[in-house]
Amino acid sequence: MNFGGASTTDDVLQGIDLSGRWVLVTGASAGLGQETARSVAAHGGNLVLGVRDLAKGERAAEVVRVAAETTGAMVELRELDLASLASVRTFTDGVLAEHDRLDVIIANAGVMACPEGRTVDGFETQFGTNHLGHFLLVNRLRPLLTGASTRIVNLSSAGHRFSDVVLDDINFEQTPYDPWLAYGRSKTANILFAVELDRRGRAAGQRACAVHPGTIRTELIRHVTPETLASLQAARAGRNPPRKSIPAGAATSVWAGFVADAEAVGGRYCEDCGVAAPTDDPSSPAGVYAYALDGDHARALWTRSEELVGESFAT
Repeated sequence: MNFGGASTTDDVLQGIDLSGRWVLVTGASAGLGQETARSVAAHGGNLVLGVRDLAKGERAAEVVRVAAETTGAMVELRELDLASLASVRTFTDGVLAEHDRLDVIIANAGVMACPEGRTVDGFETQFGTNHLGHFLLVNRLRPLLTGASTRIVNLSSAGHRFSDVVLDDINFEQTPYDPWLAYGRSKTANILFAVELDRRGRAAGQRACAVHPGTIRTELIRHVTPETLASLQAARAGRNPPRKSIPAGAATSVWAGFVADAEAVGGRYCEDCGVAAPTDDPSSPAGVYAYALDGDHARALWTRSEELVGESFAT
């Protein structure tokens, strides 16, 4: 069946039974993460939900648990702050201790266009949260991805077009900080991480991809000031895509995680429930820039990320 930009999570998962599968979703306390989790539970999938604020996460999980009641799915809520490597390690230690397998990881959490700042470990906030937190989390949990066909879905963005990753300027020590430039670097990192993760994991059946959910009004914009929003709209004049609903925005995540052919999406960037075409046209409303799929750069980012988090992952 063909899906597109208007397809919703329920459209994509219609007729699909996820009973018995374990799915981990980060950023599940609102927006796309909550809807992703709800749709998985509604089709029988068991969930581990990572949330920064447990009280807020409990409120969001009520919707997920209502869906789970109709299918018998299990729902776990765990504290996770991706801006703290210690929190990521505590979270992953707990999952490793209590689970013997995962089938899908959807790395959904993130921040966007926030004021200049640093994570607990001293990294630029957007790169540290959006990329390094997920880099550590996914790699520490990869031993649980043991099925014949497991997947990791990294949420990226068309914002990757704002900038390639600059490996020797992670913290903007050489470049004046710009919130959209920092966001672009982190979103390109999400794609490059998927490229190298897929290369390393495909022989074991671990396939990875990155997805662009589209333009959706969620809590992700909480740091966006009128000034930064105006600068974004000016930069994208003439190619601002139509806004999606949250169920339509989460559709590409569940499509890539459960429906799409693994060989088709592995190591790729997806949007509107399809694999995006490469483009070098800044006026194009769709497509992925070549630098975000560069294998050599992906390997270099992996090495640099290992250095920054202080752990090595051989395969």
